[in-house]
Amino acid sequence: MDNRKKFITRWLVILAVLALIVAACGGDDDESTETTAGDDDGGTTETTAAPADETFVLGVSNTLVGNAWREQMICAIKAEARARGNVSEVVLQNRNTDVAGQIADIQTLISQGVDAIIINPADRSALDDVIAEADAQGIPVISVDAPVTAPQAYFVSNNQVEYGEVGARWLFEALGGEGKVAYMRGLDGHPADTDRDTGWDAALADYPGIEVVYENWTGWDPSQGAQQALEILTSMEVDGIWTSGIDYSVVEQFEVAGVDYVPVVGADNNAFIEQLMTVEDLSGAGVSNPPSIGGVGAAVALDILEGKDVAKETLLTPVVLDTMEELEAVFVPDLTAGWSSYMVIEPYVSYTSPQDVIDCKGPGE
Repeated sequence: MDNRKKFITRWLVILAVLALIVAACGGDDDESTETTAGDDDGGTTETTAAPADETFVLGVSNTLVGNAWREQMICAIKAEARARGNVSEVVLQNRNTDVAGQIADIQTLISQGVDAIIINPADRSALDDVIAEADAQGIPVISVDAPVTAPQAYFVSNNQVEYGEVGARWLFEALGGEGKVAYMRGLDGHPADTDRDTGWDAALADYPGIEVVYENWTGWDPSQGAQQALEILTSMEVDGIWTSGIDYSVVEQFEVAGVDYVPVVGADNNAFIEQLMTVEDLSGAGVSNPPSIGGVGAAVALDILEGKDVAKETLLTPVVLDTMEELEAVFVPDLTAGWSSYMVIEPYVSYTSPQDVIDCKGPGE
């Protein structure tokens, strides 16, 4: 069986198990994967079923351009829109901007008359008013990757608190509970980074022998992460490194600095997965954080528009990849650096192949 087939098979098995957990346990707080249904009183949102031949326009607001994770997120949205067959267009507001710019972009999507809006939020609470504005016009807003405080919004994400915690615990255990670590965070102020930090702190509290000797934000920029990693490796002693999505560029700096490898925790970036498989003396773990969560966000948006009962919150469980068998199963040859190898998120999405995301074509494209 080739690597691509292994990749698809492994994730179908994992996600089938997670689907059974969701079905059996619903919103049980003790479960790491949960789908919590309901509005403020815990009930599911009720909508009127759309005519079978009705088509929809999806709007997308993204505030970080040039980032491979966000690019793949958008491609997954397009893949799901194309696979569902009832989307006429995906309208992108896609630029590097701040909260004020995102508010303006969402207002533009509202004025363009899109049927639903998918956002990766630049701030947890600053978008409340514009989300309420969309809701008042019957436009559902789905926040992917990070939560917002607007009660009208739907939330679809990897569990970012657990992402931070399970990766930190893996690293601390790899060091035997003692050592100096570098903590390379994501984008300062972004809700996902804040949630990961909550998980990191929860793990750190259980390991008094761990000393954090470096903490900084990389902006989820591989070039900036590489520069910081080189500074770390040439100016201080570290026993391990936790990274937030810029893992492969960090690993490259060990050879540049001419120093021995230390354990590195990163995400499920395909380039990092390959490094863990092939770089001699490198140990580490990838923690899943699939950008194809965008496809799940699109699926939720369309379920709402089709009049289905939809949970307000959908969380995926991070999976730790640290054995050769696990790494080989998810690795996809010739994939763009920075892209995740985890693309088909069953049972949520309708597209069936990683190639649907790689092609990055929406309806009519």
